[in-house]
Amino acid sequence: MEGRVAVLGAGAWGTAVAKVLGDKGEKVVLWAYEKETVDDINNNHANSRFLPGVTFSANLTASRDIGAVVNGKEFLILAVPSLFLMNTVREILTAPSIQEGETNIAVITKGFLPTAKGPRLLLETLEDYLPGFYRNSLVYIAGPSHAEEVARGRVTGLIAASENAKNSFRFRDLLKTNRLLVFSSLDVRGVQVAAAAKNVIAIAFGILDALKTSGAGRTGEGSGEDEMFGDGTESLLLAAGLSEIQALGRAMGATHPETFTSISGVGDLDVTCRSVFGRNRRFGREIIEKDILAPFANLEDLLGRLNEISYLPEGVAAAKYVRMLADRYRLKMPISTGLYRILNKETRPLEFVDSFLGGLLTSH
Repeated sequence: MEGRVAVLGAGAWGTAVAKVLGDKGEKVVLWAYEKETVDDINNNHANSRFLPGVTFSANLTASRDIGAVVNGKEFLILAVPSLFLMNTVREILTAPSIQEGETNIAVITKGFLPTAKGPRLLLETLEDYLPGFYRNSLVYIAGPSHAEEVARGRVTGLIAASENAKNSFRFRDLLKTNRLLVFSSLDVRGVQVAAAAKNVIAIAFGILDALKTSGAGRTGEGSGEDEMFGDGTESLLLAAGLSEIQALGRAMGATHPETFTSISGVGDLDVTCRSVFGRNRRFGREIIEKDILAPFANLEDLLGRLNEISYLPEGVAAAKYVRMLADRYRLKMPISTGLYRILNKETRPLEFVDSFLGGLLTSH
């Protein structure tokens, strides 16, 4: 297929990145699982299901033939959700350009991957399946971004992290525009942990935000003077959440402390928690506003029926894996652990918030 760039995954984020590249003049082929999405992109220059209201240039086309999409490309960007990433990668292993290591590969998916060894980071898991050419050469791209904004040209910053500096620069130069700023990093592990774990904190933030605005956090009757939660409470949660992410990152081999105080750490966490576009924040709010957990018996039931929710809150799976990693590394992560217990129907949101705040009081 024409062009040197392929993107696998036609969800909102994969589509937005493909649009940016197409607008730059790159011929981009986007692989989509759904036939209606392929037809919409090719016939209407739109992805009305996953990225409504955005029109693409003719440089962006789509296909369901994953082998044809991948083979012969100079650049391949993996944007498939973490729940489906490994199955997708297995389908491209026989492509000649992958077999020969001729294609540069970057990942923009967020999350951890379940393995027989427990949850692992995305790149180290992919390296076990891809040909040896790719060891320590994959690129991970993340940062404070929303597809809806990137696709509309809002100024956004990303980090391209790789142990292979040249590959980091290649993807930086491929993606950057005057509206999309891309920076390089060698801290592959730190950037991956920050991108995955922030979704857990964002669900907790959504819960607190809904408690604050719904009045469920009132301690008595009357005016707003008896409200428990405010903007400062949310900032407290965000700061404590960042500390948990940083502790997990250090335990998993992050190499640069500034990763967590830069755009891939505090920047990505802030936008994920506060933006109206955030799916994980939305899910947290709907736990309070719509009792969205009511149909599910526990977290495993929720994960098995996640397709019943009209959008994909990746922090649900991440909550399970962060809990496992906290146990593995013997880390105290009260927000992440509390969110896990809420999703697993072990505690209710207000009980968790009370216990979390009580824990902070007794630790000072």
